[in-house]
Formats: sequence, C-alpha cells, structure tokens
Amino acid sequence: MSRDEDFIIASVRGLLALDSRGNPTVKAVVRTKGGVGVGIAPSGASKSTKEAVELRDGGKAWGGMGVSQALAGFNTSVAPRLIGLDSRQQAFIDSLLIELDGTPNKSRIGGNVTTALSIAVAKAAADTAGMPLYEYLGGPGAKVLPTPLLNVLNGGVHAGNNLAFQEFIIIPAGARTFSDAMRMAVEVYKSLKSYLSEKYGKGATNVGDEGGYAPPMSMVEEALEALSTAVKAAGYELGKDFLLGMDAASSEFYNAEKKVYVVDGKEYDASSLMDLYVQLIDRYSIAYLEDPFHENDLNHFAELTAKVGNRVLVVGDDLYSTNIKYLAQGIKARATNGALVKVNQVGTLSETLDYVRMARSAGIRPVVSHRSGDSEDSFIADLAVAVGAGVIKTGAPARSERLAKYNRLLEIEAELGPAAIYAGAEPFTGLVA
Repeated sequence: MSRDEDFIIASVRGLLALDSRGNPTVKAVVRTKGGVGVGIAPSGASKSTKEAVELRDGGKAWGGMGVSQALAGFNTSVAPRLIGLDSRQQAFIDSLLIELDGTPNKSRIGGNVTTALSIAVAKAAADTAGMPLYEYLGGPGAKVLPTPLLNVLNGGVHAGNNLAFQEFIIIPAGARTFSDAMRMAVEVYKSLKSYLSEKYGKGATNVGDEGGYAPPMSMVEEALEALSTAVKAAGYELGKDFLLGMDAASSEFYNAEKKVYVVDGKEYDASSLMDLYVQLIDRYSIAYLEDPFHENDLNHFAELTAKVGNRVLVVGDDLYSTNIKYLAQGIKARATNGALVKVNQVGTLSETLDYVRMARSAGIRPVVSHRSGDSEDSFIADLAVAVGAGVIKTGAPARSERLAKYNRLLEIEAELGPAAIYAGAEPFTGLVA
C-alpha cells in the first residue's frame, strides 16, 4: 500500500518528442518516490483562436516548429517548482502552472508545456497508487466504454483533396461491446478501401492526418455516398448498426469578408448552409455534427440545435475550445448539445475536468477528442472512461498514434470484464434540443 511520502514529486523533466506529423512537441516525465508518469502534448491543424498557445521557436530549424525555448523554460523555471509537491494535488499543481504562466492563454510557458506536464502528474499519481488511470481519475464507477467516432474519410486541412468538410465519420452504435464496435468499424474501413480503390484508383486509399482515406473527391454527398456504400457492402445497416457523422470545421472554409461558406464550389450564407445540413442529416442517418458554423456564430449553432438537436449531437469544438468561459456563453445561448474535450486547447487537466462538469450540469454531452498531430500517448482513452463521456473521437483504425487509444480502450474493457458497459447508441438518443 502506498504511503503519503510515495506521492511526493522527486523529479520533473521536459524532453523533445515528435508528433504524428513529425513536428516537435513536449514530453514531460514526472517521477514520484513510488511511480512515474509520462505525458506528451498533441497539436491540432485546424485551431481555434481561443486555444492555449503552443510555444514554438520560429526560424529555420524544424520548419519553425521547434520547442527548444519551451523546453528550456520547462526545465529551468517550471520543473524546480514542482519538486516536493504531492502528485495527488492535481488542482493545486495546475493552478501553480497557471500562476507561473500569468497569461490568459498559456503563451508565456506554452500550452504544450502545461498540457504535457499536467497529464504526466496525473499519470504519476495513478502509477504511485497502483491504480489504472481511469479508476484513479473517475473512481470505481468508471466503467462506460465510449462509442468511437472513426474519421475514415478526410477532407479540409487534413487532406489534399477538395472536400470542404474536414471529417466524415462512421459510428458503430449498434455494437454490443467496444471490441465488437472496433471489429465492425475495421470491416467497414476495409470495405471503404475496396470501394475507393475500385472507383478512383489505388491512390485514393492514401490516408490523411487522422488515418482516414483522402480520395480525390470534391463533393460532400460523394463522401457520404461512399460511407453509405461501404457500410452496406460490409453487411451492416445504416441507421441501425452504423450512424454517420461529420466534422465540418467550418471556420476553415468561412469567408469572413463576404460572410459566406464555400462548399462544393458554391457560396452559402448561414441559413442556406443550415438547410444543406438538414438535408444531409435526413438522407444519411447523420447523428453527429461538429462545428457546423464558424467559431463565433453562437446564434446559428443555437438555431440548428433547436431544429435537429432531438436526433443529432451538435457539437462545439472551435466554438468552446475546452474553456469554461466560452462554454458558459454557449449554455446561455443553448447553442449545442455536445462539447468537444481537448486537454491541450485549455492547457491543464483540472481546467478540462471543470469544463466537463459544467457541460454535464447543463445537459451537454462531453466528447473526448484527439488532435490531428498526436502521439503514442493513450491518455484520452482513460480520460473518456474516467469522466463517463460515452463518446470518443480518435481517428480511423489506422496509424499507431490513433490505434494507441483504441488498443488502450480494448485493454480497459478486458480489465473491467463483465462490469464493462459499452455506450453504443445511448449518446445519440434522447438528446437535449
């Protein structure tokens, strides 16, 4: 049994790591007297202006993406302040990081430093306690395995094609267990590969940042038809075994000057884009829609949620940036019934947990998510189970930085045994409008 002194932080070190795009990022290693925790900060391609700031070197080395400045500050100024603290005091340590930074967006220390360090502290405490991370963070009631949202077709800034929307997602909501969900998803993913190869040629099965295929498509319905066909070809029924989802990431194709969205070569104002979404939802069993409007358009988010929120999870990502300040605005406006959760958007685990609690208290579904530039760190798998999110978004069943999360969830399912509960269709039924 661990003693109190075993949880005292004995050493803290920041190291260079590479993310899935080959860009430098920050790895934190925290050692207590009784355990060790390692955290690696991910990085997004489509970022909100509201996110915590990554500290980057600029210049020529690493294409300007170096983190030597961030690591220097980490090891000389931040790390010594944590030595001797109790690793179980997560909120205190995260508050200390916020105080040491002293900016509203982590721009002095760097959100990449605070994210890696905050995650590593939690892992070190869990390891010292001899507990799996999901149980350490979530208690004995943490036993719900999330329904995976698998981004199997990439567009937007995640791919080199002309699809405006960033992610086209399959959701194995009809599975009985998480492992069944992964089997079904892999079968559809392979079915999709065959379809794309036959229709567009073998080059169409090259993958984007999140492991989804990036075929030479330019029309939204073309992508949705491909998913629908793949689901059926794999022997499943759309609307029963599988649901579909989209991350529009609409800030990326919004023309602020003209106040229009450019989709499929056409210009849409917010109202006509909303009509397009409703048509697609009706036709393709779409149950998940993320960032349908640009990151400051609360009113149209709210209007869409009022229209389809009884059957679709309308999710804010750039809208909220895992920040309670922006989430509070969304709650007041009744803008969404779902909120994406990315620790590195806000920069600490404690702030993330506050955000999840606020969302839940307002009847908003938290959706734990990876980033397009991710790593072998499987932290979000444990986080999703710990907070009972019921939904996780972590890419296609390809590329080891995505599979690390799925494989960790398979491990958790095995550890829980008969106690494990698969969320399945539940997160997409009885939604708050």
